[in-house]
Amino acid sequence: MNNFDSRVVVVTGGSRDIGRSIALKFSGEKPRIIIVHYDPDEADSEKTLNELSLRGVQAFSHRIDVSSFDAMDRLFGDIISEFGRIDVLINNAGITRDKLLMRMSEEDWDRVIGINLQGVFNCTKAAIRSMIRQKKGNIVNISSVVGQMGNAGQSNYCASKAGIMGFTKSIAREVAGRGINVNAVAPGFIDTGMTAVLPENVKEKFMQQIPLGRLGRPEDIAEAVYWLCSDAAGYITGQIIHVNGGLYM
Repeated sequence: MNNFDSRVVVVTGGSRDIGRSIALKFSGEKPRIIIVHYDPDEADSEKTLNELSLRGVQAFSHRIDVSSFDAMDRLFGDIISEFGRIDVLINNAGITRDKLLMRMSEEDWDRVIGINLQGVFNCTKAAIRSMIRQKKGNIVNISSVVGQMGNAGQSNYCASKAGIMGFTKSIAREVAGRGINVNAVAPGFIDTGMTAVLPENVKEKFMQQIPLGRLGRPEDIAEAVYWLCSDAAGYITGQIIHVNGGLYM
C-alpha cells in the first residue's frame, strides 16, 4: 500500500485478539512494533512476538498497566530514546467488569475507566510529544458500538468507550495542524476472548440484530485500523469508524 521507512508502531492490548491482529496487519510493512499488555503471564505476548518474528518484524513486548500515568510516561520515553520517534499509536487495551448498576462496586467502575479511558489519555499524552516534533503521526483509539448505543449491565464499559469517542474528536482538533491524524474504530460484536465468555442466549440475541448475519473477526477491525494509518486515509481525522456488520447504523 505504501513505502514506509520502518515506522515505529505501539499497540496496547496487543498480545491477543484484536491487538494481535492489528500488529500482524502492520507486519507487512516491516515496522518496529512494541506490544503493551497486562496479561497474567507472557504466553499470549510470546505467541504474538513469535508470529511477528516469523514475518521478519522487529518486535518487543512490555507488561505494564496502562492505567498508570508514570509507568506509561517512562515506557514511551524509553521507546523514543531507543527508536527516535513514535509514528503510530493504537490504543486498544480494554477490560470489562459487567454488572447492573445496583450491583456495580466503585472498584468495578474505577478499574474499567482506569484501563479503558485513563489508559488512552496516558498513552496519547506520552506519545504525542514525539509526533508533534516530527509533525506527523497516526493515533487510532479502539472504542465500541456500545459507546454509541449503550448496553444494560455495562454502564462502566459504555461510559469508557463513549469517553474515547469524545476524547478522539477533541485531540484530533488539537493536533490536526501538526500533521497528526486521530481517529477511532468502534467494533461491534467481535469473536474474541472477551465475548467468548458470554452466555449463548446473549450471543444469539446479538446475532439477531446484525444484518450481515455473522460475528465480526479481529481481522475486520485490523483492516480498518491499518487503513486509517495509511496515506489513503490522510484526509480523515476526528472520525469514529463503525465496524459492526450493521448492528448500529
